Amino acid sequence: MGKIRGIKPPHNKNTESGKLHVLPIPEEVHMPMKMHSGKPAIPIVKVGDEVRVGELIGEMGGTVSAPIHSSVSGFVKHIEDRDPVTGQEAITITIKADGKQTWDEKIAPHSVNSLEEFYNHVRDSGAVGLGGAGYPAAPKLAIKNLDSLDYILINAAECEPYVTADDYTMLVDTRHVYHGVKLLQKFMHPREKIVICIEDNKPEAIKIMRDTFIAEEKVEVAAMPTFYPQGERKVLVYNVTGRIVPEGARLADVGVIVSNITTIAVVARYIETGLPLVKKLVTVDGPLVKNPKNVLAPIGTPLRTLFEYCGGFKGDIEPSKIIVGGPMMGYAQPNIDVPVVKTTNAALAFPREDIKNLKQTACIKCSRCITICPMSLMPPNIEAAFTHKNLERLTDLRINMCVECGSCAYVCPAKRPLVQTMQLSKKLLRMRS
Repeated sequence: MGKIRGIKPPHNKNTESGKLHVLPIPEEVHMPMKMHSGKPAIPIVKVGDEVRVGELIGEMGGTVSAPIHSSVSGFVKHIEDRDPVTGQEAITITIKADGKQTWDEKIAPHSVNSLEEFYNHVRDSGAVGLGGAGYPAAPKLAIKNLDSLDYILINAAECEPYVTADDYTMLVDTRHVYHGVKLLQKFMHPREKIVICIEDNKPEAIKIMRDTFIAEEKVEVAAMPTFYPQGERKVLVYNVTGRIVPEGARLADVGVIVSNITTIAVVARYIETGLPLVKKLVTVDGPLVKNPKNVLAPIGTPLRTLFEYCGGFKGDIEPSKIIVGGPMMGYAQPNIDVPVVKTTNAALAFPREDIKNLKQTACIKCSRCITICPMSLMPPNIEAAFTHKNLERLTDLRINMCVECGSCAYVCPAKRPLVQTMQLSKKLLRMRS
């Protein structure tokens, strides 16, 4: 393998040593039918219906989709043709909670006796990529040729600043992590091994995982060098296995599957209890948050409720930017009333001085962006090709290999908007096809 490429932003892991906090049931929750990659779920309830915790309220809209389950018991208040996260036309179900948290009577433990049953349970659990990508877990695991699977990498790198939700999963939900790994081992049996990948700035999690899997010969707990974007799936595959995922290829094409560690814990919990994905562990932090915490919240909870639970904002200053996810690859939100969704692993609040736009200057050809790019791309050349709308040049420069990690923009002394240029360049190529 070549030199490890990336950056080392401040960790700011302010919540790594605190306890887990369970949010009181909110008055109402907002459940978008599109909180995963692929097709949105299709509502199967109507206004006025009584629903219970874990009850199916949205069925899968296609092969690449995920079911949606109610996170509270109560009554369906509204069904709107909008997505409060993106503003796009997508259906959202609002449920007025009754505070009882009555479970759906259909919830019961499941038995798993075959690979097909395992896949079906993964699908029915509602599990998606909980590191932020949101790709439904069932089609990711259901690869065509299981005999070609060499490695399953369990992604617990959590390399973004602030975010500690996956770290907490390893510390407080160790049992379900263990059973999730054992299910993968039993039904998918990779030829080489399962590797739990943890950055070495999480010594407690590394110790707990190694103690947990000490008797498992084909399970390795790897302490990875701490750098960003260590947790990006293609970067992780290369750094663990030495295999390069070619442009346009899937990870399974090189004999690897990558799954987020919280995702496998969710699947194990569903099989043990029958309760699908209805709660999410969220790191609530950022320079403006009075009391940063890791909060276990019902999916659909407004972010405002999370911030109020953490004491509100310092100096009662309204944040200039709310980011869901990490500050490097997360998404800015239009307001603080958008809901927690399946992919929400952090809610961060920033003051104006932290998000001011810096003046852009001309590229000084320092090559810093080229040196640190984890995919060995050439951002200045891509920027020039995009400016001239040179599609052939963009193709030659392998723009589709970009993982949009933002490392190039982070190190650029000229403050060029390189990651935005990468995104627009990829969009330009898609429009051609």
